[in-house]
Amino acid sequence: MPRGRAPGYDEQRELILARAAALFAHRGYSATSMNEVALASGLSKATLYHYYRDKYAMLVAIAEGHVQRLQALVLAVEAQRLPPEARLRELIRRIVDEYADAQNAHRVLTEDVKFLDDADRERVIGVEREVVAGFGRAVAALRPDLKRARLAKPLTMLLFGMINWMFTWMRPDGGLTHTEIAPIVADLFLGGLPAVRQPRKAAAALA
Repeated sequence: MPRGRAPGYDEQRELILARAAALFAHRGYSATSMNEVALASGLSKATLYHYYRDKYAMLVAIAEGHVQRLQALVLAVEAQRLPPEARLRELIRRIVDEYADAQNAHRVLTEDVKFLDDADRERVIGVEREVVAGFGRAVAALRPDLKRARLAKPLTMLLFGMINWMFTWMRPDGGLTHTEIAPIVADLFLGGLPAVRQPRKAAAALA
């Protein structure tokens, strides 16, 4: 009879991934050892191997888990069948909110995907493409003429350029939260600089 998993097994795996993502994000995948992941997770190295066979398995789980959560987000918003502008704004809000709690995983995806084997990298990038395509559909629904002009995808990539690199300058103790920056991104993308409105917190401080 196969041995069952101990209670809390899945929670412990997620904790390990969170600790590994933080180490990979700040030290680099290559510079991080299994010993360091074990120490950061409060486990012995032998116990760590009970959850993940090696560092590479953690890298795959971090990258794949992150893009799958983004894909689920896109599908959930599309299922709401919102009007075009509301749909794009909701996609921006949801993805920026997701990044707020996944900055380490996003940095790993951005910087360490090159360490994945060809098959794993292609699978992860394939899901990334589906996420981008979901945003592209929202842009095209708002401006069908852009699709005909083959501009929907370039504009979508410009939008992702604003969002994907936030981790390089957004700080937990900074002047703006991810919740506050999301509508700014939407305003800037949809209406340009004149359309950007102050976050309520900043506007109240100036009143």
